[in-house]
Amino acid sequence: MTDQETVDGGLDEPDELEPDQGSLALADDEDRHAREDWEKSAAAVLRKAGRLGDSDADADVWERLARRTLDGITISPLGTPQLVADLQTSGRPDRSGDWDIRVHLTVSDPKEANEAALVDLDNGATSLWLRGDGDTDLATVLREVLLDLAPVVLDGIDPGAFLAHAEGNALHPATNLGTPAADATAESARRALDAGVLGFVVDATEVHDRGASDAQELAWSLATGASYLRTMVDAGVDLDDAARLVEFRYAATDEQFPTIAKLRAARRLWARVLELSEAGERAQRQHVVTSRPMMSKHDPWVNMLRTTVAAFAAGVGGADAVTVLPFDSPLGVPDAFGRRIARNTSSLLISESHVARVADPAGGSFAVEKLTDDLARAAWELFGRLEDGESLDAMIEQTVERRDREVATRRRPVTGLTEFPNPFADLPERPPATDGREVRRYGAAFEALQDAPVNEPVFLATMGTVAQHTARATFATNLFAAGGVRVEVAGPTDGVESLAGQHDGRPVVCLAGTDAAYDEWGAEAAAALRDSGAQWVIVAGKPRDWADDSCAVGVDALDFLRRTREQLT
Repeated sequence: MTDQETVDGGLDEPDELEPDQGSLALADDEDRHAREDWEKSAAAVLRKAGRLGDSDADADVWERLARRTLDGITISPLGTPQLVADLQTSGRPDRSGDWDIRVHLTVSDPKEANEAALVDLDNGATSLWLRGDGDTDLATVLREVLLDLAPVVLDGIDPGAFLAHAEGNALHPATNLGTPAADATAESARRALDAGVLGFVVDATEVHDRGASDAQELAWSLATGASYLRTMVDAGVDLDDAARLVEFRYAATDEQFPTIAKLRAARRLWARVLELSEAGERAQRQHVVTSRPMMSKHDPWVNMLRTTVAAFAAGVGGADAVTVLPFDSPLGVPDAFGRRIARNTSSLLISESHVARVADPAGGSFAVEKLTDDLARAAWELFGRLEDGESLDAMIEQTVERRDREVATRRRPVTGLTEFPNPFADLPERPPATDGREVRRYGAAFEALQDAPVNEPVFLATMGTVAQHTARATFATNLFAAGGVRVEVAGPTDGVESLAGQHDGRPVVCLAGTDAAYDEWGAEAAAALRDSGAQWVIVAGKPRDWADDSCAVGVDALDFLRRTREQLT
């Protein structure tokens, strides 16, 4: 039998079993659900949780479950076709294949920097982002670095010195001389063009590190980019050349969907700026860095999770180059282990999870497409205001105040710091950082409390059995720990006498039990504890007349912890 006969042989294809395109449905009727079915099920859960009244319509779940960003954008709890009915998709990633794994290196000791760079490049990194100054010894730092294979992005380093060092060698076209776009000149543009490399950076992480929202970060980058284009054209540089010479640097946070949407919106917005400028070029080259403000100095291991989510979002969002900052960066100069974990994060996402195999993984997602459009519109409107001369500083301060309130009330949790904290563990020791970059970390206020833990513990007066008091006792323990305050737990108790018997005179006590226990013997327990030396009585739950203070979900944790610490000291 020939190969042709083998292919042609066998049973006929059962064409009658193939459904019409677009008509495939789930097998059973009970597996088919309408919008109203979801509303009914979601409403039942919210009513059980007390977040929806019996008289409220089921359709109210959309409003109750919606989340609003710091830019005032409403994020629907469920992606539906209706969200994108009138939208036109744009800003899709145009990167093909793997992203550039770019490692950050601040040069203090040139020899040590060279050793770190070679280790990075030999173990998965594909480019270097060098932070230095005009005196950086490039011959030592870049010894044995193959400049035609590994792009080098300069930051604070003299471009002329770099080009002099590289004279006679081919440079990778993704190399960037790193001049801030605000300092661009015709001379620096021609120097980059002659070398066949990029020349400028619009570094939007500068405003992100100060606390800017996503729309503010985007608007600032557009304003800076537009000003750069005007400068270049006025200096006689070709518009398309100017557009090709610049790279945009954005921050990626552990809020993956807003990050994906931000990068998509950035491409869409910059393409619009170039279109209005009548440029033939439309692409935007993106270098995305995991957020510095989102990281925490305390329980730094959690930073690995944050940067993994952020790197995933950056890759899915279409970043051309991704820098994962080491988990121990908030502590000082990262060590070899921190750098290895950082570069391996991208390597695993690319080689193990195959995230880069798909050109636009988020494409077609109703929620992402809608968020991209909303974010692009918000940023464009703000861009117009900045072009009219309005200052961004006051807007950033308002954003910082709102974010700080959400962190203080733990509506915006910081795992390992405000939630599930462990402030009494020994932190890894690192040499002080030398890059001089100011970063406004989201959990800075809680970090300040945990930097100075209180020696005197709170006596946690647990009422009843473990099953009865564990929920509120756990809540209170975590809350106190977030402020650097230890607790001394009474354990199971069966009344006032056994509870008071566990108290050894600690000045601050916190009662933790059920509402029924509070009603039955809370006042008597508080009085007994005062008789045995307590000077400040807290109740875990809603305020009570017999308590001096209270802590519950939604409380301003910072204010509460500061009051408690004052009583302890």
